[in-house]
Amino acid sequence: MITVLYTLAVSATLALLLGFLLGFFKKVFFVEVDPKIMLIRDSLPGANCGGCGYPGCDAFAEAVAAGEANPSGCTAGGKDTADKVCAIMGVSADALETVAVLACQGSKDHAVAKGNYTGVSTCRSALIGTNGIKVCEWACQGFGDCVTVCLFDAIHMGDDGLPHVDETKCTGCGMCIIECPQKLLVHFNKTDKGAFARCNNRNKMIPQILKNCSVGCFKCGKCVRACKYDAIHLVDGIPVVDYEKCTSCNDCVEACPTNVLYLR
Repeated sequence: MITVLYTLAVSATLALLLGFLLGFFKKVFFVEVDPKIMLIRDSLPGANCGGCGYPGCDAFAEAVAAGEANPSGCTAGGKDTADKVCAIMGVSADALETVAVLACQGSKDHAVAKGNYTGVSTCRSALIGTNGIKVCEWACQGFGDCVTVCLFDAIHMGDDGLPHVDETKCTGCGMCIIECPQKLLVHFNKTDKGAFARCNNRNKMIPQILKNCSVGCFKCGKCVRACKYDAIHLVDGIPVVDYEKCTSCNDCVEACPTNVLYLR
């Protein structure tokens, strides 16, 4: 009996001592947390998608509170989230809503296939294993890596073998853009209006381009010459539009012989 009482006394003493030490060290090593961090974190959607450039929402909230990140950087949350975070930080919200847009028309019917592929069914694996399943080295591989990473059910593979973005669901988080090994998905600001080029082929051999894809850009420059507003130029062989100058006149679209350009 004495042994039991002795054990209980020692245990109680140790518990009190440990409790005291924990309280003491909590005060000694206490790090004050900026209340803005919690306010910002509560305003975020919690997708942890990485579209902001940080590992997750917690890291982004800390970076914003520390003045190291743009308060309107949460693409997944859109303008509403940007407005809330900017209000917490006391700055004006100037975020532009963006969506992912595909810069390729190399569907099953248009882009020539090399042959039957029997490897791992991912775009990245096809590129690593066989340098792509299509003769056009810039074309979409069509295995849907972008679909797999989308957290918002905003992108699906079509019967043509290309990914199609539902812009009503797309938050512009950028996960599909990061995942695409061909860099065929790009951010597009919803506020921009004008022509967009659905091709990313930088091959300089024009006959080869036409042979590999019937709807590829073959660098003829007709779109540039048709523009009366100096709003479109070839950059690395790809038509790039200056949306501050573009008037959506449609002249470049009509001039393109392979329908690479279309109006958004």
